[in-house]
Amino acid sequence: MFNKKISIIVAMAQNGVIGDNNKLIWHIPDDLKRFKRITSYHTIVMGSKTYQSLPVKPLPNRRHIVITRDYSKAFDGCIMAHSIEEAIEKMDADNENFVIGGGEIYRQFLPFSNRIYLTRVLKDFEGDTFFPEIILSEWIKVEETKVSNDPKCNFSYVFETYKRKDL
Repeated sequence: MFNKKISIIVAMAQNGVIGDNNKLIWHIPDDLKRFKRITSYHTIVMGSKTYQSLPVKPLPNRRHIVITRDYSKAFDGCIMAHSIEEAIEKMDADNENFVIGGGEIYRQFLPFSNRIYLTRVLKDFEGDTFFPEIILSEWIKVEETKVSNDPKCNFSYVFETYKRKDL
């Protein structure tokens, strides 16, 4: 349907939580470094609440597409889109594009995504935003790196990369 390379990048607690009150719940320095390494010099796509939650706006060395239903909203240095389809049209045709949140944006993009870069936090957290269910039979795990009891955050996590199975 769409001829774009669409990837999702997300950190998720084992109970599916990805955020609370439009904020990250945990601070995992190695996850932030991975996010920067993977997304730099690419297009990142997000909802307006996710954009507003960024510590630096816009994030350096990335092309930003922000999705909002509000046609009067505009953010400096960003390309605005008013639907998933419009965002996909504005994505880079030659390079990987990264969907970075929030929960509803992930849910809408998951069927169109080719790859998932998942940080699976091996702990439950309280929160109000969840990642949609990943139907593992549709994906192949192509990479996994386990980090046990990281002293910087006092819990374990796994970096996983999934590629959609060819249908």
